[in-house]
Amino acid sequence: MAGTRRRGVGRGRPTLEEVAARAGVGRGTVSRVINGSPRVSDRTRTAVEQAVAELGYVPNRVARALAANRADAVALVIPEPETRLFAEPYFSDVICGVGAELADTDLQLLLTLIRTPKERQRFAEYLSAHRVDGVLLVSVHADDPLPDLLERIEMPAVLSGRRSAHESVPYVDSDNTGGAQSAVEHLLGRGRTTVATITGPLDMYVAQCRLDGYRAAIRAAGQEVDPDLIAPADFTEEGGRRAMRELLRRRPHLDAVFAASDVMAAGARQVLREEGRRVPDDVALVGFDNSAVARHMDPPLTSVRQNTEEMGRAMVRVLLEEIETQGIETQGDRTSRRPQLVLPTELVRRGSS
Repeated sequence: MAGTRRRGVGRGRPTLEEVAARAGVGRGTVSRVINGSPRVSDRTRTAVEQAVAELGYVPNRVARALAANRADAVALVIPEPETRLFAEPYFSDVICGVGAELADTDLQLLLTLIRTPKERQRFAEYLSAHRVDGVLLVSVHADDPLPDLLERIEMPAVLSGRRSAHESVPYVDSDNTGGAQSAVEHLLGRGRTTVATITGPLDMYVAQCRLDGYRAAIRAAGQEVDPDLIAPADFTEEGGRRAMRELLRRRPHLDAVFAASDVMAAGARQVLREEGRRVPDDVALVGFDNSAVARHMDPPLTSVRQNTEEMGRAMVRVLLEEIETQGIETQGDRTSRRPQLVLPTELVRRGSS
């Protein structure tokens, strides 16, 4: 019967350890190959795949999940109301990227909206029971307790953006400061002298960074930053309208506006039209996101491009890496590693400026 043992005939199912021994690698390396991890050399992958074929090893997905205490699911959490989710292309692009990157895995995607403290508490209890293997958290506010909870229960997580410059949770972000600075430099370079900005909610680091970029460009041009040219809003179209009315009340003769999102720029555009201000003749306008909103405005909106779909994909790649390394590294090692990825932005020039 010695010859039949080679393919597991007449004995129990070949084990992961036997595959590892045949391939001359560790058990963790075999697991990575089977789960499609990119962190394996081609040579090692070939050796493991050959050992799997020779032994007739068939991964038992259910047993593997139970043994690893895995749920085979990840949560995509958006702590915003449905109105923002469906109104802003940013969210649909991130979701598209996340779904595309997860398509070739065995993981299920759980989309969760958190709109009230009660829903946040219920989801916190769900997470504490480890019913998902990891969390992708989009649209992070400074006072959101979820990232701290995720750290406390050692749940693998990746943020879209950061809560501060000292973020302790792995994240994927865009170069918000540089993108905003390039937008305002563009307006100044076009001869505009009174450039205003409509910010996002300033309890979000993304909004703070875009405001920092605005200020940096104004100062680099030798101008003083005028607080009356800064109007906070909330990344919504209505917020853009309110902020634009306020800016016109304070500085009727402003000649350019940088809005920290395309959706707010669309709201500002409506107010400018109502007030008889021509874009770009009287007031040049620039947004941020380079979404479909920018392309369909009249005139088409100059906007800072951030690849939000790629952001979603990158978040998944980082999260899978975090899930894979959980239990292999100590918590101290995980904290010191802290994956931090900042994607570049690019100004797309159109007719509005």
